[in-house]
Amino acid sequence: MYSGEDIAEKTLWIRLSSIEGIGSQTFCQLLKEFGSPANVFSATFKQLTAIVSEKIALSIKQDFNEDSLKTSQNWLMQANNHLVTLADAQYPQLLLEINDPPPYLYAKGNLALLNQPSIAIVGSRNASVQGEKNAEAFAEGLCHHGLCVVSGLALGIDGAAHRGALKANGATIAVVGTGLDIVYPAKHRDLAHHIVEHGLIISEFALGTPSKPQNFPKRNRIISGLSLGCLVVEANLQSGSQITARLAGEQGREVFAIPGSIHSPMSKGCHQLIKQGAKLVDDLQDIVEELGLSRQLNSQISTTANHDNAANTQTGSHQTLLDLMGFEPIALDRLVHLSDLTVSEVSSMLMLLELEGSVASIAGGNFQRIV
Repeated sequence: MYSGEDIAEKTLWIRLSSIEGIGSQTFCQLLKEFGSPANVFSATFKQLTAIVSEKIALSIKQDFNEDSLKTSQNWLMQANNHLVTLADAQYPQLLLEINDPPPYLYAKGNLALLNQPSIAIVGSRNASVQGEKNAEAFAEGLCHHGLCVVSGLALGIDGAAHRGALKANGATIAVVGTGLDIVYPAKHRDLAHHIVEHGLIISEFALGTPSKPQNFPKRNRIISGLSLGCLVVEANLQSGSQITARLAGEQGREVFAIPGSIHSPMSKGCHQLIKQGAKLVDDLQDIVEELGLSRQLNSQISTTANHDNAANTQTGSHQTLLDLMGFEPIALDRLVHLSDLTVSEVSSMLMLLELEGSVASIAGGNFQRIV
């Protein structure tokens, strides 16, 4: 739970983004120039107009009604509620690679998942029974390979993907297009609660933001941006899933698509993606091999073979990572810096060490060695 000082600092981020004309790209330009929202608000009018229009500069400098931030402040005071900003170590590193990362994310649940290796699974809201079964099965299998499943909490394929991850006792992130105080669709209220208990729900939209069509394409760039790859299970030719797949390709992520009947409208979007270069998937192994998960898994197995006593059998990079951790809480990005490994490599090792009982994830998205 945040202190009063933390909440005051967090709400400056919310206040700045609430100014008309300041989108994610302008926000990032201001941060690059001034370093923090606090510095933006203390900048002179002349300094501001070197970056933004006079209209926006005037809005930044004008008196502000603090009461308008009370809802957000009260929400942040509740347990398990977070605002993860670009200045925070928990901010997802993969999102920093896209051209318009959100300045912050409202989050509810386990923040450690933001930097766990992930795959997006998306598809039609009006999915077939078989399509939902496929999404659930692939999500369950990919969780067993150490991936977090990212989707959008929508009806159909999205919901099935989240359920498959939960069935595997795996990790899942729901990226939504509303404020986090609203569950949309309402039919997924129970599912949303389960995700909060075992995973994470995030949004870049202010509390109270209702479902609006223009919000979902913005939401989709986060779904793809968080992930190593994007699997489209079912989609028609004009769909949000097509947008997510296109964004994934533009962001340099792998794109996968499951083929179907040539007579089904729900297969046409997947078939088009395959024609455009997406990898045809008819088996879990297609994704595992493309992402190198089988090689990673074999490496992990060889490293931890005959593991009777963790202290005697951990070797190579896993033991090195443990040595770097010491016995004090440490953040993921600090371990990445110390080890010269990638975020994906360190996250994978931490997950395995946590399963072995050598490491525990603790509050604040940190990790601690326990053996």
